[in-house]
Formats: sequence, structure tokens, C-alpha cells
Amino acid sequence: MAKQVRWLSDEEWARIEPLLPRGRKGAHRVDDRRVISGIVHMLKSGVRWRDCTPEFGPYTTVYNRFNRWSRQGLWLQMFEALTGHNGIFDGAAIDATHVKAHRSAAGAKGGPSQAIGRSRGGRTTKIHGQVDDRGRPRVLLLSAGNINDISMAEALIKAAGPFRRLLADKGYDANHLRRRLAERGTEAVIPSTTSRRTPIPYDTIAYKDRNRVERMWCRLKDFRRVATRYDKLAANYLSGVLIAAACAYWLN
Repeated sequence: MAKQVRWLSDEEWARIEPLLPRGRKGAHRVDDRRVISGIVHMLKSGVRWRDCTPEFGPYTTVYNRFNRWSRQGLWLQMFEALTGHNGIFDGAAIDATHVKAHRSAAGAKGGPSQAIGRSRGGRTTKIHGQVDDRGRPRVLLLSAGNINDISMAEALIKAAGPFRRLLADKGYDANHLRRRLAERGTEAVIPSTTSRRTPIPYDTIAYKDRNRVERMWCRLKDFRRVATRYDKLAANYLSGVLIAAACAYWLN
């Protein structure tokens, strides 16, 4: 039986093709659609780069394009162009999810921890995300897996456009975050922890929509190279997450 491969559809390519870099020096690039389809297929299937199916060309070409554009920040630029910003949106939700780091992700030379931390579950990376009121990811960041969720809340909020209220679980119940939201004119829909003597009221009906961010994690982890981290470099792993998010939510 022939192996099924993942190609960008005409509609998906129509969205991404205008965002590709133009007029760069160097050798003429090989077929962009074929190579980017190969990158998406590899993220979805989770196999090793050297096992890339021949329909997409040499695996070195596919990997080198992914790695080079990751290093240059082009995947992030494309994700930001796709998400855009169309005024104030109603409700945002934030959360984080753990990802197991495969042993192949260890051993990056020099620099910081590459967003890999040790915990009781072994080496893990944590993806922090913010979704809009339609459940679409707007901001995605990385940290080591042993970092508290709330430590990245400020960065998520700062990177996003204005929104009227923020939905988050009790792990984000902190006075400094509530003050920051109040300064922005944003309603905090966050249940209180049991350590508060006097619980802070919140909109329990609106809080039910917090599951949008949970559904987003499930959808992103359908991409096997997102569900398990194989990349040594944090920048490369984040690029894979951004490409998966674009394919799942922003190219259709």
C-alpha cells in the first residue's frame, strides 16, 4: 500500500504563498510548495527528517529550509501575518501544556537550557498559549517544563492585542496578574485558589469557555513532532509549533 503524504491544498497555498520571502540573494529556491508541504508532512507524521518521503525531494532540502527559516525568524513572521489583528476581541484564554522531550532533543551545544527542564516526569518542555474568542492560537511561547505557568502570563498578555476579558484556571490566580489586567481594562475570569481567605468572584458562565484553549492543545498535538519534542533547539521546536498552529487554524 502506498504511503499517504500531506500536501498543502490549493486554498492553503493561496494563503501562504504571498507571505514567502522574495528577492533574496543566493541560488534559486526549489519548489516552495513542495518543500513546505514536506515540512508540514514531517511535523504531522513525526518521523525522522532522513525518512522524509521522496515525493518531497531530498530530505536535506526539506530540513535545511525548515532550519534556515527558523533561524531567520521567518516562520514566526508568517504566523504573525496570518493571525493579524482586527481590533479588540472579546475573550482570550491562556494555559500551558507539557511536552515530553525525546532523548534526541538533549545535547544542544552551548547557550541556555533550550527550554528543556527536569521534573519528576523527566525532561519536558512547556508550551504557553493564548487563544482568542474563537479558540484560535494568537500567541505561542516556550519555557522549560519545570517553570510555573504564571511566570509566562505577562509575556503572553504583552504579546497579544487588546481583549476585554481573560479566562484562566486557578494556577494564574495572583494579585500582580489581576492588577496588570485591571490596568489594561481587562476583566479577570480566574477562580481563586484555596489559599485565599476571601475568594474573588468571577463569571462562572464565561469561565466555561476556557476549554477552548484545552481543545487547541489537543488539535496541535495531532502533529506528532509537536506532541513529542525531537528538536535540540528551542527555536526549531517553536517553529514547528507555529507551523502546526497555522495549518490547523489559519490556512483554511
